[in-house]
Amino acid sequence: MILAEKIIKLRKQNGWSQEDLAMHMGVSRQSVSKWESMTSIPDLDKIVKLSNLFGVSTDYLLKDDMEEEHVPELTIDSVAEEFTKRKITLDEANEYMTLREMASVRIAAGVAACIFSPVILILLAGYAESGITNVNENMAAGFGVAVLLIIVACAVMVFIMTGSKLKKYEFIESELLDLEYGIAGIVETKKENYSHTHKVSIALGVGLCILSVVPMFIALAITDIDSVMVTMVGLLLTMVAVGVFMIIRTIMIQETYEQLLEEGDYTQEKKVMAKKNNNLATAYWCIALAVFLLWSFLSGDWHITWIVWPVAGVMFGAVCAIANMIRK
Repeated sequence: MILAEKIIKLRKQNGWSQEDLAMHMGVSRQSVSKWESMTSIPDLDKIVKLSNLFGVSTDYLLKDDMEEEHVPELTIDSVAEEFTKRKITLDEANEYMTLREMASVRIAAGVAACIFSPVILILLAGYAESGITNVNENMAAGFGVAVLLIIVACAVMVFIMTGSKLKKYEFIESELLDLEYGIAGIVETKKENYSHTHKVSIALGVGLCILSVVPMFIALAITDIDSVMVTMVGLLLTMVAVGVFMIIRTIMIQETYEQLLEEGDYTQEKKVMAKKNNNLATAYWCIALAVFLLWSFLSGDWHITWIVWPVAGVMFGAVCAIANMIRK
């Protein structure tokens, strides 16, 4: 492990951002970013200060071949040692980040298109009913449904094509990773640089979704004309589609960095637990299916027995949590 990776590791152990470490060290955030991306190396006095700050030896920081140092709360669950780590090269990491960035736009656009797809149908049907256009209701419905199906079909094709391009990197979400020399520092720097954009995109996306109902309320307050209300419904769906596009795109990009750095929902401990829960999930859902079929055939109350599935879904989370506690 190189110096840059050790700085990242020790910083995260303390729950610090690059700004926090910079404050403790009396340097700029850009300096910390350069240390972690291997653009520059800390001076000797900074090495000593890092050593004192993190409670480790200078030998540990400076010697690449010295991997072990007793640092509180630094180790991952030892059960992870049972699984083989997948090696990730710099070229693979760069390709994966590029593919995910392109996929984020396509997937987000596809979802937004599906949300927007009924707008034409709603507008044409509403205007036809109000007599604003010369198109009768049957023509409006037929054309609107056709447009809806075309948009959804295009979105589904985008999902399939995008998924096929990312298929070879599916293992990154579930396998334990061994990043090649220097990758962690590069990805961490990209994540830090993107953090502001991520926060702004989430805020704008959520804001648009919340504010999408405002035009409808305003229309209700000033008029009762049906065509105006139909237009407001179309505007509502359009605003929601734009907001969802922004949210999905930024979440996918942020997840890319978390997957490579094994943070958030992609830590090694969570991956190990997920692997260990695979057999449990298979047995659990087989039992749930057996209960559903047995109850349905014996009672004949198919309109009631569907409740098995939402109950089983809620209970599955509890079962996994209990299993994880027992393992620990």
